[in-house]
Amino acid sequence: MTSSTESTPPLDSGAALPPGRIRIEHLSRDSYEIAVRGHRLVVDQPVDDGGQDTGPTPTELFAASLASCVAFYAGRYLTRHGVDPKGLRVDAGFTMAADRPARVAEVTLTVEPPKGLDPARYDALLAVASRCTVHNTLHQPPTVRIEVTPPDRPE
Repeated sequence: MTSSTESTPPLDSGAALPPGRIRIEHLSRDSYEIAVRGHRLVVDQPVDDGGQDTGPTPTELFAASLASCVAFYAGRYLTRHGVDPKGLRVDAGFTMAADRPARVAEVTLTVEPPKGLDPARYDALLAVASRCTVHNTLHQPPTVRIEVTPPDRPE
């Protein structure tokens, strides 16, 4: 496990973060850059919500994380069973809760296997896809600790 107090390189250094570490830094208004290993993503809010729509919202990334994990597991299942995963598609939809606290109330995922998969294997595909890491984590949530620490870098 990686400690939250371990030093990580600044985003502009170009150095990749170690596995298990993610850094978020403010860009402008509601826009933030996410650093994951050597990758960079941007999240923002839609224009109607005060953002500039330069990227998906964090909530959209949450649903996308689940959907892409399901797709990854489904793709591995197909490959193990000699079926080319080309054409595999996972569609996701989510709704927000109407009450507080603000949260996603429901996520619906639809897995569309490629044409080469025998329909007799659909139940097995569903069983494997339903056990992806992100889905498992939602069923057995991790402990989440949020802390505030003073800045460790000059402005």
